[in-house]
Amino acid sequence: MTAYGRSHRYEDGPEKPPSHRLRPRPRGKRPLLALLVACLLAGVCVATGMVWDPFRAAAGQDRAGPGSGTPRSTGPSAPSDPTAPATGPGPGSTGPVPSAPPPSAPVRGRADDGGARPAGALPFDLPGPAALRTGAAAGKLVFAHYFTPYPLSLDNASADSDYYTRNYLQPGGENGKHERYGGLLRDRPLPVAPKDGDWEYANLRQEVRTARGAGIDGFTLDLLSLTGKNRERADLLMRAAHDVDPAFKVMLMPDMTSLDTDDPAVLADALAALARYPAAHRLGDGRLVVSPFKAEEKSPAWWTRMTDTLRSRYGVRTALVPLFLDFGAHHAAYAPISYGFSEWGSRSYAGQEGASADADRAHGLGKVWMQPVSVQDARPNQGIYDEAGNTATLRTTWSHAIDDGADWVQLTTWNDYSEGSQFAPSLHNGYAYLDLTSYYLTRFKTGQWPRIVRDTLYLTSRTQFAATDPTGGQSLLMSPRKGGAPPRDTVEVLSFLTEPATVRTAVGAARDEHAAPAGTHARLLPLAPGTSSAEVVRDGRTLASVELPYRVDGTVAVQDLQYYAASSGREDAPR
Repeated sequence: MTAYGRSHRYEDGPEKPPSHRLRPRPRGKRPLLALLVACLLAGVCVATGMVWDPFRAAAGQDRAGPGSGTPRSTGPSAPSDPTAPATGPGPGSTGPVPSAPPPSAPVRGRADDGGARPAGALPFDLPGPAALRTGAAAGKLVFAHYFTPYPLSLDNASADSDYYTRNYLQPGGENGKHERYGGLLRDRPLPVAPKDGDWEYANLRQEVRTARGAGIDGFTLDLLSLTGKNRERADLLMRAAHDVDPAFKVMLMPDMTSLDTDDPAVLADALAALARYPAAHRLGDGRLVVSPFKAEEKSPAWWTRMTDTLRSRYGVRTALVPLFLDFGAHHAAYAPISYGFSEWGSRSYAGQEGASADADRAHGLGKVWMQPVSVQDARPNQGIYDEAGNTATLRTTWSHAIDDGADWVQLTTWNDYSEGSQFAPSLHNGYAYLDLTSYYLTRFKTGQWPRIVRDTLYLTSRTQFAATDPTGGQSLLMSPRKGGAPPRDTVEVLSFLTEPATVRTAVGAARDEHAAPAGTHARLLPLAPGTSSAEVVRDGRTLASVELPYRVDGTVAVQDLQYYAASSGREDAPR
């Protein structure tokens, strides 16, 4: 299976954009001279075996990327104090605020308060913690990949003028740094109200409550740096997890594409400091679980020196679970030092052919297997996206985790908004993807599909056609990744029904209806200009309805290829 990687180098400094090998050429208009120069440089790179990327070339950087066809993610720099006034870009900045274009859709009706999931939000009754954490379910663990650059809030400001709104969602944000690709992000965390006191800690507690409420066992913590804001946020998260729920665990995931050390003892020191927190994930025999991202960046001998240092210097025994970007090429060499294996995985429903074989190879070597489960991936600042097929990628990757006998699951990701891969509640998706995950998670952990007790609809679509070129100043456009599904323009109605019913749909001016069976059923409709909605009708009564009011338009200022989502079970879905 082709794995996807990321490069996140944003600790208290300017963003360092990523490189990809064999990256597809972006669509869009280019000056002739630029094209000629690009072709000449590309030819030199092919002849010499170098990887050239215009992002890094402009920044004077030339750090090798991951394996062929592997994308890497990039995010924002992290200021040392997001609440302090600053002269340059960064949360708390007093510099120019870019003007915001008129919103294309309403903001959801209320801020996320992190409270308990409302009654009736799900099509089924989520089992309680005892059912999901004891017996056979106790060995089937589900973690969500936590990415420290994107907490619920960066500056404790109101969502209509906070740092996300001013600088990450706007093309001219951060003094125009992201204008080339139309802005750093296309979505953001579901807004939270400003808080008194230690608001950062309070917000992290809220994220833990949200994940726990969905049935998730813990976070995998992407350890991006050994000092600075991301490292400080890692400490806060470790505290918050145990404070909210002592059973909620955090698996340490040192990011080998980002950490600036070649000394295994330095990493051992950092992991030992985090291992002191009760939330650090350990096996029943006390071993600390360490799952390095892109483990193949260092040799098995290097990792052995690191684990030996942890044991000799700190008395910490380790269960290593390497996460590879190229599992097939490296797993055999790392087997003698590993407790388990994982990979970053594919983000297109058509790119999952190798998942079963990877799980079988891990189990054949006597290792646990942590299956990546994803929803979608669209990276404006890398000029690349995967065709997720509405919810097809989410359903397919969960099916592999269930059918292939995965021991653990990692949701990739909880909150990496620069990848567009978030499961966490977001402005444009609400809780839809997280609620769907709770359904599959219940089957994964208990071995039984939950009974559907409430008619519920999930509606997903893009807000623009895949081939639409934006009219704004964006020059780097996203192209589909090779090897994935081809782009499609569809609205999906995913129904969870207690009994057969009629589902009536409206997509722009088009009206339709179809008979949907009891259970789950996905129906695709052609994307059309306007808004979309659907309703469940049985015996002449409307029993559930959902609207996705983000208007589809043939003319757009910025390219946005994420799938937006809404659920009929949520009051905070836009109406």
